[in-house]
Amino acid sequence: VVIRAQNGALLYRISPWARYVVRDEDKVNYDWVHWNPPQSYIHKNPSPKRLKSLRIYESHVGIASPEGKVASYKNFTYNVLPRIKDLGYNCVQLMAIMEHAYYASFGYQVTSFFAASSRYGTPDDLKEMIDAAHSMGITVLLDVVHSHASKNSEDGLNQFDGTDSCFFHSGYRGNHQLWDSRLFDYANWEVLRFLLSNLRMWIEDYRFDGFRFDGVTSMLYHHHGIGTGFSGDYNEYFGLHVDEDALCYLMLANHMINSLHPECITIAEDVSGMPALCRPVAEGGGGFDYRLAMAIPDKWIQIIKELKDEDWNMGNIVHTLTNRRYEEKYIAYAESHDQALVGDKTLAFRLMDAEMYTNMSVLMPLTPVIDRGIQLHKMIRLITHALGGESYLNFMGNEFGHPEWLDFPRIGNNESYHYARRQFNLTEDDLLRYKFLNAFDRDMNRLEERFGWLASPQAYVSEKHESNKVIAFERASLIFIFNFHPYQSYVDYRVVAFKYKILLDSDAGEYGGHQRLDHNTEYFSEEYPHNYRPNSIMV
Repeated sequence: VVIRAQNGALLYRISPWARYVVRDEDKVNYDWVHWNPPQSYIHKNPSPKRLKSLRIYESHVGIASPEGKVASYKNFTYNVLPRIKDLGYNCVQLMAIMEHAYYASFGYQVTSFFAASSRYGTPDDLKEMIDAAHSMGITVLLDVVHSHASKNSEDGLNQFDGTDSCFFHSGYRGNHQLWDSRLFDYANWEVLRFLLSNLRMWIEDYRFDGFRFDGVTSMLYHHHGIGTGFSGDYNEYFGLHVDEDALCYLMLANHMINSLHPECITIAEDVSGMPALCRPVAEGGGGFDYRLAMAIPDKWIQIIKELKDEDWNMGNIVHTLTNRRYEEKYIAYAESHDQALVGDKTLAFRLMDAEMYTNMSVLMPLTPVIDRGIQLHKMIRLITHALGGESYLNFMGNEFGHPEWLDFPRIGNNESYHYARRQFNLTEDDLLRYKFLNAFDRDMNRLEERFGWLASPQAYVSEKHESNKVIAFERASLIFIFNFHPYQSYVDYRVVAFKYKILLDSDAGEYGGHQRLDHNTEYFSEEYPHNYRPNSIMV
């Protein structure tokens, strides 16, 4: 597109509505390609019905291969989707699909909002991938970035008409000082049309089943959450510092999606805890279905970094996992892509660190570091899954304790793909202990599928015992008992229950545990009041 600016200059631009843009290897900028195949991809499978329990597998197509390269939509369709299905996840959340010129931005510096990234394949390859997911009963969500846009002008939206406004606020308000990106003017009629039609296009053309809105905190406040703490005081959420234009856009987007496609799901990535964000628009809420429980991964990192095992505070763990706004649905997660990125560490790497390079073989003796790391990795995931929310999320590879970190090719690492991949092959090696963590994650998800605790009311916590380091709670007719004590086991330990049999045991042999419990035993309750309940059992 060639535009004559107000000053007479000719500007060469890509259409903001371009559906397919590609970059030749010898070029810096992307070119718009007219994508119109003789026969467009025809979807064969209906979208899955709206799920009661969401178990989300957060994914990035480009790194979804053990090989050091940009992986493809085809690779994800044939090699990764069957793996996600086997692990018991019923929803995949796709990052970095909207076209972004800079691969290392993780997809968060979008240049072409209507184009599916061409570095992984064609638009039809993506449609086939989503169709294959639907054939497996897997819901597909798009990580949508409407909170900001890349500063690129020749292949992005910036300075589209030669001014610094057009799609964005001009001046200071139109720039994000931390992200070095442009901020939309949500009061502009054409910007609203652009963003709303963008959402419809992803749903109606590609058959996405909903969205995870990125950067919602940045949108909600004029301060963008920069240098601001949130304690839960209502003054932090209501006042002139709230960007009402952006809030109204989010309400409008959710209203539109809910009206046209009521089966679609929307998720808000908000760290602030804005009240009513996940209540219907008709109630004056934001209209989202779920919000991310972003305090939970921070709490696990703080505990592992700062506390000795014997100093873990059971009450504080339970409080963090249950502290959520009444009748707003939360997505619990122990870690996401944020913790896997270079500069941070995954839980597995924090727990086991350098020993992962040498002692993950079953031929090596089980060292105290690896033993502790494997057991806590399973327990942290299960208690987060069962107590932390109404949905669960895991970033690809973290389910089996993927070693090292995630780092995209860039000048600082000599454009290396060594850390921009997922080594799924580690779980297929019978001589490595990663298979234990993978099996536990699979069976944990399958147990939720059977009993549906995520769709059940919040758990009743009957015990958080500081000196014994024991947490016990009831949810969905199941009893969950966790012994976080670093060296103490218990015999004839009384907990609230009626009759039960072991369904999932992190100490079982197939999960790399020590097989200390007999799974054939049936436990019967007695009329012995305990922790304000009439019946209890000894375990």
